[in-house]
Amino acid sequence: MPFPRRLIALLAALALGLALAACGGGSEEDSSSEVPDDAVVLVGDAEVAKAEYDQLLAQARSTFKQRKQPFPEAGTPEFEQLKHAIVRSLVEEAQFAIGAEELGVEVSDEEVDKRLTELKEQYFQGDDKKYEEELKNQGVTDAQVREDLRSRILSEKLFKEVTGDVKVTDAEIKKYYEDNKQAQFGTPASREVRHILVKTRARAEQLYDQLRAGANFAALAKQYSQDPSSKDQGGKFTAQKGATVAPFDRAAFSLETGELSRPIKTQFGYHLIEPVADLKEASARPLASVEKEIRQTLLRDKQNQAMTTWVDELKQRLDDDVTYAVGFQPPPAGTTTGSGATTTTTE
Repeated sequence: MPFPRRLIALLAALALGLALAACGGGSEEDSSSEVPDDAVVLVGDAEVAKAEYDQLLAQARSTFKQRKQPFPEAGTPEFEQLKHAIVRSLVEEAQFAIGAEELGVEVSDEEVDKRLTELKEQYFQGDDKKYEEELKNQGVTDAQVREDLRSRILSEKLFKEVTGDVKVTDAEIKKYYEDNKQAQFGTPASREVRHILVKTRARAEQLYDQLRAGANFAALAKQYSQDPSSKDQGGKFTAQKGATVAPFDRAAFSLETGELSRPIKTQFGYHLIEPVADLKEASARPLASVEKEIRQTLLRDKQNQAMTTWVDELKQRLDDDVTYAVGFQPPPAGTTTGSGATTTTTE
């Protein structure tokens, strides 16, 4: 069940031991007194209630318990890392809310109700009792789930609003196609061949003499070849240029059709190779057949870039207007909190 998503992301970062870079904010001496007693941070005029922080911390504690992992003790670097991760997520959420208000993006209670109904149908077949049991197991409340869903819907609507004017031109599609024609849309040269793989040169020479004398290639391949992927087909397979080891590749694409090679040594053993069809030249899917795919790829990339730019500009504009309560300030800029120590980086 995908909630609460925000907390899951925080815990995933901690589980991987990722260092969380600090972000700016007011200093403890000059501005923390502005924060009300029941808040952990001010983002502009918006208060982030300590109750929200406490909820996420409680959820984190519950998740650690479910995973049978010891919860970090207060005062340890691990606890500080978790605390700052939670606070930073709350700050970012408040900043998003400000950005959404500036753009006139809102989420109604009806939209949240509809999304929750869909979630219940997807995971609980619409059974409220099963849903409530899962809430209890997860250690979250219905109100918390609704708030998480509201945040998701807000993110989706913001994405749509910010990226609504993003377009991909035909010229961009054509350039992408030309730049990636062979690597992404191409089919390498290929050739139908058959081969027999054995462990020793002596055996390979013996089979070579038998084949030159008119022995049946397929029968010998089935009897002696050590290549499990082709022996049952009499040694036949389609070789793609560049896909096999170099000595094999050179022989497969340089021999005449029907010409039997002498034993060729590779890291796998000794091969007898015989092309059975002419070379099929490399080709690429035509632009018309991949245009839609390219357009979707470029559109997604440009949308993501537009959203990243909007978020970066929003944070840059609002980070200076963030004031933390005493004890909730992030580490100084350039400092990261690791799993066992705090390290200040210098140039």
